[in-house]
Amino acid sequence: MHSKPTLTTGLLIFMAVGSGLSVASLYYVQPLLELLAREYGLSETSAGFLVTVAQLGYLTGLIAVVPLGDHHERRKLLTVTSALTALGLLAMGLAPSFLMLVVFSISVGITCVTAQILVPLAAHLATDDKRGSAVGAVMSGLLLGILLARTFSGIMAELAGWRSVFIAASVLMAIYAVACYRIIPHIPPTSHTSYRTLYLSILHLFRDEPVLRRRSLIGGLQYAVFGIFWTSMAFMLVRQYGMSEAVIGLYGLIGAIGILAARIAGKLADRGWARLSTGAFLMTTVSSWGLLYWGQWSLIAFTLGVVLIDLGIQGAHISNQSEVYRLNPEARSRLTTGYMASYFLGGACGSASSAIAYGMGGWPAVVVLGAGVSVLCVVIWAATELRFPVKQMRHGG
Repeated sequence: MHSKPTLTTGLLIFMAVGSGLSVASLYYVQPLLELLAREYGLSETSAGFLVTVAQLGYLTGLIAVVPLGDHHERRKLLTVTSALTALGLLAMGLAPSFLMLVVFSISVGITCVTAQILVPLAAHLATDDKRGSAVGAVMSGLLLGILLARTFSGIMAELAGWRSVFIAASVLMAIYAVACYRIIPHIPPTSHTSYRTLYLSILHLFRDEPVLRRRSLIGGLQYAVFGIFWTSMAFMLVRQYGMSEAVIGLYGLIGAIGILAARIAGKLADRGWARLSTGAFLMTTVSSWGLLYWGQWSLIAFTLGVVLIDLGIQGAHISNQSEVYRLNPEARSRLTTGYMASYFLGGACGSASSAIAYGMGGWPAVVVLGAGVSVLCVVIWAATELRFPVKQMRHGG
């Protein structure tokens, strides 16, 4: 019987870096859409198709690749996904046409789910009393990757053209792939079933684990709130304040507050407060919408609202993950697939509904929609999570 490798601080930092690098692959393209539209003679909507297909690729990777973390030796799996992401990014940088850029973007989306293999791996290696903190640390790396991807992309494109962004990112991922094979310890698979049984077991987990069902519902609705806000906020800032895209992009940097929320939520989960802290984070999200509404006339109010909504959403996300990973040690990658697929689908629905709401009633309609979904999250949490004794909080849900 093999003993479980120790999760050292160095290994945790390495996993956090990999989480950030891999998820960044999905976001490099966002600041480049205008450049790409000009180069290929496309409308902004057509160029934006790149973001959509990459996200669809990511959803495919969540469903098809992430469950393999329970079925395969994870060091090899992480090495392969990182190397394939590096190849996909290089192909994007050398793409001869927009169509090929789209194809390679899909492939990068599928393989850059490395982060979603690393998060359950951190939960697997951590001791029970440190699991929340470990998940929070790797998620902090993921959030930092999302933040810095746009900044890195903008600077590289300015200095050396848009192709340099993907070529440089490819080199970083290739280095990480080699490092994975050398640094990640050998970890035996936790599942030896057939592939068919492996994938069907994700549905069985939803059937058998009420904690997974309600945490996935809350997570999906919270990410819908995220999509509702970020999809329409730029329209409001341009209309009300005449802001440039560059200045609007700076509001994304406020997202760094999410890293603080991740660490706080992880530590609260380790102390057995995940259930109550989830409610506090959800109510923080609700409170943000009053300030965001007032943000039509006050940038100070708007900025405070952005801070609160990010704190609430990221804090609830880490609390959800901490509780989900307590459920079944042998199925943590499949639990990740179930939870994150729900989370991702919620975000897609939120973005689509936000665009419709803004078209029908402007920013006030978006605020009403976002506040309504936020309140629904609190109602679901109160109805499902407060039924159980407080002493059970450390053991899920």
